[in-house]
Amino acid sequence: MELTVYKIDGSSTARTVTLNDQIFNVEPNDHAIWLDVKQYLANQRQGTHDTLERSTVSGSTRKLKRQKGTGGARAGSIKSPTIRGGATVFGPHPRDYSFKLNKKLKRVARFSAFTYKQQEGKITVVEDFTFDAPKTKAYKEMLKNLNLEGQKTLLLTPETNRNVVLSARNLQRTRVMRAIEANTYHVLNAGHLIICENSLPELEKMLGE
Repeated sequence: MELTVYKIDGSSTARTVTLNDQIFNVEPNDHAIWLDVKQYLANQRQGTHDTLERSTVSGSTRKLKRQKGTGGARAGSIKSPTIRGGATVFGPHPRDYSFKLNKKLKRVARFSAFTYKQQEGKITVVEDFTFDAPKTKAYKEMLKNLNLEGQKTLLLTPETNRNVVLSARNLQRTRVMRAIEANTYHVLNAGHLIICENSLPELEKMLGE
């Protein structure tokens, strides 16, 4: 599939690029996407939650009332889970939620995500650019010129561009990352994908991973 290359001022360069069918035109695998997104979200979890059990909750060990003759149920400890302020039963404890996936499966998931964006017509290719200084206004102007103002966008650059990253940092619904670091979650989470022209060869490096 061929796409027109645009300048950041919204005008066409009269050049086109051909998207690699092995990345942007594969048979989407929804299960691979689900596993890859699940792994990404699981790996973001700190897992530092903790709850107090009977052995760790603070409280007296004195028996609350006599065993018999009260007409109510037996109560032996203020730490009981049935009493307010008592212990938690089967509560969470610190753990690692991360898990591993096969590299081939993750690659299939990423290519499936790119394919969905291509099928939806949510990809715009721009020629490589930079800013003389970090300016949020300049980045907003670029989005406006590309008719993407207010949309959730992901910009893929061939390499880290500090001025571009800092220009987009304070904008909501906007993310900038290196093409080689693109993952399934961020590609699908973006409403529109903006790809710098020289990022396409970087994406093709995924084929050789």
